[in-house]
Amino acid sequence: MKRPGRTVAGLLLIGLALTACGKKGPPLPPEVRLPIPPAGLRASIDESAILVTWTNPGTRIDGSRLRDLAEVRLYRREDTDDGPLKPAILSRGRIVGYEQIAAIRLDSPAPATIRGMNVEWIDRSGLVPGHRYVYVLTALDAQGRSSPPSERRPITFLAAPMPPLDLQATAGNRQVTLNWRAPAEFTDAAPATGEIRYIVLRSVGTEKSMEVITPQPLDATTYTETGLQNDTEYHYAVRAVRVDPRATVTGAPSAVVAATPFETARPSAPRNLVGVPSADAVRLAWSGSPEPNVALYAIYRATGSAAPARIATTPAGTTTFTDRDVRPGATYRYTVTAIDDARRPNESTPSNEVTLTLP
Repeated sequence: MKRPGRTVAGLLLIGLALTACGKKGPPLPPEVRLPIPPAGLRASIDESAILVTWTNPGTRIDGSRLRDLAEVRLYRREDTDDGPLKPAILSRGRIVGYEQIAAIRLDSPAPATIRGMNVEWIDRSGLVPGHRYVYVLTALDAQGRSSPPSERRPITFLAAPMPPLDLQATAGNRQVTLNWRAPAEFTDAAPATGEIRYIVLRSVGTEKSMEVITPQPLDATTYTETGLQNDTEYHYAVRAVRVDPRATVTGAPSAVVAATPFETARPSAPRNLVGVPSADAVRLAWSGSPEPNVALYAIYRATGSAAPARIATTPAGTTTFTDRDVRPGATYRYTVTAIDDARRPNESTPSNEVTLTLP
């Protein structure tokens, strides 16, 4: 027969052994292992659709890394007024009173677009002008555990502005200046009132893959882009942005225009032109222009009160010229200019003038 004291002591030893083998501290409640909700939920109107963007979560509620984010669910609620927003309450895996319109799986996100942690979803389903739409998100891990609802994001679906009018592009030296007229109405034919801003799009060498080049929408109907490559063709378009307290609405692009910047700066004029006449020729020499893009020198000649006329050119490395088309006893005036290698060549002002009489 076992003694009671030994039995109690044995149970205590077993309990201590089990305690030593387990993790220290109390077990964590299941809620702290849930993903945090998606953040940065935004909504804007792009022509006839609502663009919804957000940032996927990378951690759980307890601060640990979320390595197995599997799905993000997008919910929407349609309202006909601007009253208080309906609370977003998660019950049995769904948000009460909201319709799930997308389940975006991280391993196959299309038609959503994912860039790193940032996500874009285009909502075109059953949108009614003047109605308010409220969006909210949840994130699920690989075990199906859902985050709490994200913040709610309301937006009223408004008509977009028509494209800007009469876009024109003027090229200069490493720059292009754009000018356009504001649209007169919205796509619902209502007058385009209120605040209208603009974003500029540009592509290089083709009309495809145009990118926004204005960091913030412009409040003017002109824009100059600098620092461009001369002799390269650029294509531009402009979109109008309706700025309303209820929504930001971007309209369709304007017609596309092209422009090619070009060198406009003249080279320096050649210097120290001198000439030596002989019985049947005039020999000229000068100091060249210092610019590295000089391609040619042009020689000009005049007689009497006539305007100088170009009679020849020489390569940039040659700073001498012999004029044999002369007559004995005649008097000639000479100047020289420098011409650069730009697509639209620029010519310098004339050098000093020399007057020579042949014997």
